[in-house]
Amino acid sequence: MKLPSISDCLHNLREIVRALFVLAVLPVSFATKYLRFLCAHQELVAQNLLLRRQLGLFIEREKRPRRASRGNQLTMVLLSRLCDWKDALVVIKPETLIRWHRQGFKLLWRWKSRPGRPPLSDTARRLITKMARENPLWGEERIAHELFLKTGLEVSPRTVRKYMPRKPKGRQRGSQRWSTFVRNHLGYCRL
Repeated sequence: MKLPSISDCLHNLREIVRALFVLAVLPVSFATKYLRFLCAHQELVAQNLLLRRQLGLFIEREKRPRRASRGNQLTMVLLSRLCDWKDALVVIKPETLIRWHRQGFKLLWRWKSRPGRPPLSDTARRLITKMARENPLWGEERIAHELFLKTGLEVSPRTVRKYMPRKPKGRQRGSQRWSTFVRNHLGYCRL
């Protein structure tokens, strides 16, 4: 039996690599073609829905023009994101659709940037009050630092102050007004 030469082995190896490459590329090319078909189909469906929505508005208006409701505006803006909307607009002007899109964008950012911090969870609030009661000499900065060390919860000292238990505002025993202090100690200052 004769052993194959090195050139034969290299030729066979090249053929095997070429076959493996074709087997690896074939599913990828099929998937991209199929996805292109699906995207084209999705775009066609979105364009069709956009046209149907405008037709619905036209039929609903009959003779007198009425404004589109917020739901209709939102639907058409979302559908316009899925297809080439400039060709699909018949009843509505492109400037109107762009204006609706801008209004929606403004509403989104107004909602996202609403004032105030998100509230702390109930467990974090209870932990702050417990730490403040058990350690009356700790201030809000120390409690915030301890919270971060123990639980990993990063809280500002102002937030800790907000949830710390309040001290009673009434007169405490042993306290006196400034005028009482001056009257009591006035005799010591006279010569």
